[in-house]
Amino acid sequence: MTTRLSIFPLPGALLFPGMQLPLHIFEPRYRAMVSDAMARDRRIGMIQPRGGQGDDGSQLYDIGCIGKIAEVEALDDGRYNLVLEGVSLYRIVRELDVTTAFRQVEAELLAAVEDDTLSLGRRSSLELESRRFAEAQGYAVDWDAVGRLDDESLVNGIAQIAPFDAAAKQALLEAPDIETRAELIIQLMQFFGRHDGDERVTLQ
Repeated sequence: MTTRLSIFPLPGALLFPGMQLPLHIFEPRYRAMVSDAMARDRRIGMIQPRGGQGDDGSQLYDIGCIGKIAEVEALDDGRYNLVLEGVSLYRIVRELDVTTAFRQVEAELLAAVEDDTLSLGRRSSLELESRRFAEAQGYAVDWDAVGRLDDESLVNGIAQIAPFDAAAKQALLEAPDIETRAELIIQLMQFFGRHDGDERVTLQ
């Protein structure tokens, strides 16, 4: 199944299915994009520009996440505060030739994996490594609440908020299932632990 999507190429701002992403929209072209989305289906395609550059017509990664506008605050000067809720992953089929100020693509919706859960061993390893990582970074975490999360919320939540660089997060986004995504998160946390002083994990 393909669909037409307005896209928001924003370096370092990744959205995962089931997660939320707050955004402050101030550029005129993206204010127009939000107005258009609100008038149609409230959907915006978050996507990463390759090389971490801004949206200057640069090449894009193939896979992004559709966000549905869950909350919107229209400010007096035309800016918006939004909360996007991740709906599903998509793959760009082609970029469309449009007259709008914002870019649009034809996108293939990627079906979610059925019964996508973690093995007990992987869940245990992920929680253990997350505790080590959080303690090393000085993060305060409600572990009782974490323990009550379902597998998808746990894995995608960590993937979205962990301080990995954009390329590493893109690799997490493109993982075929949450078991693979959890394994990569564990590897990145372990790598981070061996590089004290670095602010971000870099995936070469």
